[in-house]
Amino acid sequence: MRRFFEPEIVFPRIIIDMIYTYEIEGIPLQTGDIICTRNGKPDILPGEFWLLVGRLVPGDVDHVVIFLGPEGRCIEAGSKGVNPFHLHGDIWHAENMVDERGFLIDTFYGVSYPLAGMQLSEEDEMLMRMKVADYCLAQIGKPYNINFLNAESERSFYCSQLAYKAYEQIGINLNTGLAMEQLPGTNEIVYPQEIWDSFPHKLAQKEAALQK
Repeated sequence: MRRFFEPEIVFPRIIIDMIYTYEIEGIPLQTGDIICTRNGKPDILPGEFWLLVGRLVPGDVDHVVIFLGPEGRCIEAGSKGVNPFHLHGDIWHAENMVDERGFLIDTFYGVSYPLAGMQLSEEDEMLMRMKVADYCLAQIGKPYNINFLNAESERSFYCSQLAYKAYEQIGINLNTGLAMEQLPGTNEIVYPQEIWDSFPHKLAQKEAALQK
């Protein structure tokens, strides 16, 4: 379920001054769209480790990345804190991005589109996308947030918290209240899976084949 914040949207000076497009494994991206991944990759040792880590996160989606542009520039909150990196080509090869991203091996799951279906004018959508990107870029260098219950912090971020706070700037709430059963307070956590479930999305072909 999509929820909106009440405060008026204000668009300050922005860092990205245009909307960029890209394509990953046949799925289109624009500035501000959210790449969703699954921890781990079979048949390589670091990937097997991350498969185990991914089992601690509810759902199939374990991590999210915000696409910025130009070209393959993205940003995420991971082991290096809030950190920009570049995709190498149009295929997600996590092992080729380790130097930029830190010790994380994941596989491409699909793309979530929080702005899809909102019937925005071209100008409004452009401003909203740029504001999401601007917010993310302003957080570069901040540390990783290990307190998952504190999604409101702007001193440190975990992956889906960064997306949550960025979209909060344009009045879209990515926290739909998903909780882990029998664990009070876990609805305060912003889970990658709820970003996938609550908005229009496109599933990677490999994942679609696995789910048949």
